Amino acid sequence: MPIIPAHTEPGYNKRVLKRQSLLARMLRQWQIQAMALLGLLFVLLFNYAPMFGIAIAFKRADYSLNLMQSLATAPWVGFVYFQEFFHDYQFKEILYNTLGLSLLQLLINFPAPILFAILISEVTHNRFKRIVQSISYFPHFVSWIVFGGIIINMLSVETGIIVPILQKLGLMEGKAALLAEPNAFWPIIIITSIVKGLGWGSIIYLAAITSIDPTLYEAAKIDGAGRFRRIWHITLPSISGTIIVFFLLSISHLLDSAFDQIWVFQTPLNLERSEVIDTFVYKTGIAQMRYSYTTAVGLFKSVIALILLVSGHYISKRIAGRGIF
Repeated sequence: MPIIPAHTEPGYNKRVLKRQSLLARMLRQWQIQAMALLGLLFVLLFNYAPMFGIAIAFKRADYSLNLMQSLATAPWVGFVYFQEFFHDYQFKEILYNTLGLSLLQLLINFPAPILFAILISEVTHNRFKRIVQSISYFPHFVSWIVFGGIIINMLSVETGIIVPILQKLGLMEGKAALLAEPNAFWPIIIITSIVKGLGWGSIIYLAAITSIDPTLYEAAKIDGAGRFRRIWHITLPSISGTIIVFFLLSISHLLDSAFDQIWVFQTPLNLERSEVIDTFVYKTGIAQMRYSYTTAVGLFKSVIALILLVSGHYISKRIAGRGIF
């Protein structure tokens, strides 16, 4: 069989031209490529490089010694720490609190920025719009330690203003410390997270709304469509791609809780409803130095998050025709 020279193979010239054009395009865009490279290095350094530590979840090591030496010489124990977590007496309560609080935030907190962005976009008075946006953005830049301290003072029985207001509205009888009530913990978390993140979370949706072609709204007005019909038939379908992406990302973080927020409001009296996986991992891993055990719990969370993300993407592609990629 005769040997065909490489330069005469079918498609050879196309491959060479494509490779040359890619290289030329990268050289022309070297500033953008450098910025992307920095982001890639960040991900590799802080997301992929630490993955060697996953082995901790399957080894019994003495971490009072050198970490690398411990990992190298420690014996493998398989799924012992996973089984220990699943049989822990707190497992059901922790999983219930984590899933319950996350699902409530997904149902309530996720649509809130979308609704707020739509309402802001419908405001025609530009000065009033800017004032509202500035006020709504401000809490995001305040740490949970400071913001939580303000809320705790407002919830105080002696000096707070929340308890008297609830009493006047007939929603509360007598004086009681709300942070000491387990059943009041979830509403406090949901309300405070909305107040703190509503404005900041609406920025991406406002950007998506401003990119909608104004002629669509003008044509709808001519056809006699009212404001709510324009929102339903133009605004929401136009930003549906953004909504789907953020919804899928929220689903993948279903087992993640806002640790700093929960830690601020958690007290020994409301542990029945405030103990979630993140706070449990912190207390067990840091205070008791059970790094293998808590690494196993973290790996369990990551696997569930991956399953939820892939499942949500598949369902979204089948139903809405859109996904993350």
